[in-house]
Amino acid sequence: MSTSTPLGERTERMAELARHGDIEGLADEVVAYAAAGNEHGRRGGRTVTNALGLVAAGRGAELLMAVLERCCLVTDNEQRRVVNELLEALVQPYSTSPTPDAAAVALAFAARHTAYFGGDEQRHMAELLLAAGRPVPLEVVAMMRRTVAHGYWGSPGALKPFLAKLDAPALNPGEMWADRALADVGSLDPAEAARWHALFRHAATATSARPAQKWETAGRELLDGLTEPGDRLRSWLTLVGRPRTIRLNRTQWEHDVNETFDQYNATALRGLVWLVSFLPDHPETSRVLGALVETALRKVAGVGPRNPKIANAAVYALSRVPSEDALAQIARLATRVTFKGTLKELNAALDARAAALDLSRDEVEELAVPAYGLTEVGRRVEHFGDVSATVDATSGTVVVTWRNSAGKVVKSVPASVRSGHPEELAEFRAAVKDLEKMLSAQVERLDRQFLAERVWPFDAWRARYLDHPLVGTLARRLIWLVDDVSCAYDDGVLRTAGGDEVTAGGTVRLWHPIGREVAEVLAWRTWLEARQVTQPFKQAHREVYLLTAAEENTRVYSNRYAAHVLRQHQFHALAAARGWRNRLRLMVDDTYPPATRDLPRWGLRAEFWIEGAGEDWAADATESGAYLRIATDQVRFYPASAPEHHAHAGGGGYEQWVHQDEQPTDPLPLAEIPPLVLSEILRDVDLFVGVASVGNDPTWQDGGPDGRFREYWASYSFGELSGTAQTRREMLERLVPRLAIADRAKVEGRFLVVRGDLRTYKIHLGSGNILMSPNDQYLCIVPKQSVGSPTGDLFLPFEGDRVLAVILSKALMLAKDTQITDRTITQQLRL
Repeated sequence: MSTSTPLGERTERMAELARHGDIEGLADEVVAYAAAGNEHGRRGGRTVTNALGLVAAGRGAELLMAVLERCCLVTDNEQRRVVNELLEALVQPYSTSPTPDAAAVALAFAARHTAYFGGDEQRHMAELLLAAGRPVPLEVVAMMRRTVAHGYWGSPGALKPFLAKLDAPALNPGEMWADRALADVGSLDPAEAARWHALFRHAATATSARPAQKWETAGRELLDGLTEPGDRLRSWLTLVGRPRTIRLNRTQWEHDVNETFDQYNATALRGLVWLVSFLPDHPETSRVLGALVETALRKVAGVGPRNPKIANAAVYALSRVPSEDALAQIARLATRVTFKGTLKELNAALDARAAALDLSRDEVEELAVPAYGLTEVGRRVEHFGDVSATVDATSGTVVVTWRNSAGKVVKSVPASVRSGHPEELAEFRAAVKDLEKMLSAQVERLDRQFLAERVWPFDAWRARYLDHPLVGTLARRLIWLVDDVSCAYDDGVLRTAGGDEVTAGGTVRLWHPIGREVAEVLAWRTWLEARQVTQPFKQAHREVYLLTAAEENTRVYSNRYAAHVLRQHQFHALAAARGWRNRLRLMVDDTYPPATRDLPRWGLRAEFWIEGAGEDWAADATESGAYLRIATDQVRFYPASAPEHHAHAGGGGYEQWVHQDEQPTDPLPLAEIPPLVLSEILRDVDLFVGVASVGNDPTWQDGGPDGRFREYWASYSFGELSGTAQTRREMLERLVPRLAIADRAKVEGRFLVVRGDLRTYKIHLGSGNILMSPNDQYLCIVPKQSVGSPTGDLFLPFEGDRVLAVILSKALMLAKDTQITDRTITQQLRL
């Protein structure tokens, strides 16, 4: 119903629904009215409560819960506040009535929240139930436990002795894994069920960061008394993080509690994770624990990682499992995890394993990569009776091809495999997923080797990289230096760009274009294109950032990427993925260090100075107070031991905090920074700006909030090209002649110019934004989240440049502008 509906009509509508006993319809009307903002103020509030008073006796509780169900789905913060105020009024008669019936309603209502009412109130109502011979529902017990666990609700201490007297299972319902555990145990014979409940109670005492010896001993004894506990524990752990089975209502300023873990259950969950590591090793254990780390670190708005303590517990459990699979999971996670606390645990686990094996950390990471059943580089053939499945990862993408008993390729898994080999099929699918995850992790690890300057003995490198069943799929698409001779894999052997065979050598390093002759770099680009080799990341086409005249003048800092406006959360994620330390800036009176990348191999630290952008809480911050956008400033380098800088969240200048008797450490001259380090750090910053800039957003032509960023958006969207965009330009100059629209497209300056039948279009090579002839009219096209393969079979020599894919996708569409059917685009073309 429209928010402009007259008050009288609303009153009549709600009253009519109440008289007819249409509880569901009345609940819809009430919530819609309240969520619309209650434009009629207090009089409107009375209208709602008056209409509710017409509900037949005995159905008030039904209406309360119906309204609550709808309130759980409200996402807007202000609407949620209004509806929650209404709920508070509706539940008040039940929470103040001294009858067991009213207490049962109030507690059922409270159970749909993290916590509700004070501890004394909860206990009083629960005692009314017990005095009447009624049990306290487990959902209510769960809410009471959450009240105690959170500690900030009124008098939670009053609940502790009361809860101790209740004979309730040690797990809260409402989470899928806990529900399954309670259901599975409930189906067992009483003696076995009692032993499982004893294990749950023990798990719920896992309140420390590590299991004490006494705790472990007791846990092992409880496990010994159970029949095959491993399968049950693993099956429950796979359900962690699934959507809640009992959805909770959020209070006004509460984060999305349905996306986080039940705080009480989390302690028991940590205990169960530890207990899994005490059992005999099983192939599935490491896989389940590795997935649990990622699930627990999935971010929730206003909270951050869901539950780091569960992630850390899973890492600890993996470190206790003495298998190659567990080591592989730790090594994989160490390349993917960005949360500082858990990454520290992963690094400690790898360092401990390296010390135990008397190997370096790098060697352990290399040896930890499994083959996942690949019998040759990038290939595996699995037989299920007379049906076969071929896994091919040689191109960097894992492709599974099924062949039936006649050897014919089929699109899906044959029915004979699903029915006759279900367990083998499940294991095969899990292995393929693990292979995909590890392949992605190895791409990131190898990309970081440029700054590490890792050097391998030739034979060890060949075994761990070139001929490794999984890593070889990446290594054979990269360029290497064997005793400073650049070479790559070609038709079974290593060859130089000129075709000379390289059979052996002393040492091997990853090739980087910086410091190499231009002719050599161009030769390798030609070599890749001639052989249709797509590199897993930019290497031959990698951007090189040399010191500019402006940076020679500023001497100790670079302003090359200053004065940009970035989306803070996207920047934060990118920075973490590239190995930078950064903290999300809140719109508060606090100080923050700059985004920092530690360079221990060089004894250096790189700093990227940033600050929060904006002052309007509603327009410039999230509900949790984090800035939506940041402004960029200088890039500087310091010795690794130099004190860190700090600046106010909203700006005001960075300064080092040192003792009054000490002097601040000066920044290092850029000319003294090794060229490789300078280039890679500036390349990272270019990536941050190129991906996270608000200038990339095609919908920001109006300049964002109050038009404040209109000038920046225009200057970035169609301005000078960055280093990455220059590489994109060079790539397009080679690609365009091969496109089906080659006669309609050409690269001109900063643009890819495309001639359609209706207009001519200029696609900016940095932002991907578009101007149309004749008056450089802006054309807004919002790309899909996944561009897919816009170029069809057209070869690209490297992976990972999404903007290039977007530009090509737009060019192919606009060249046939008369065939466009999307109204949001066609309306702009006709203007």
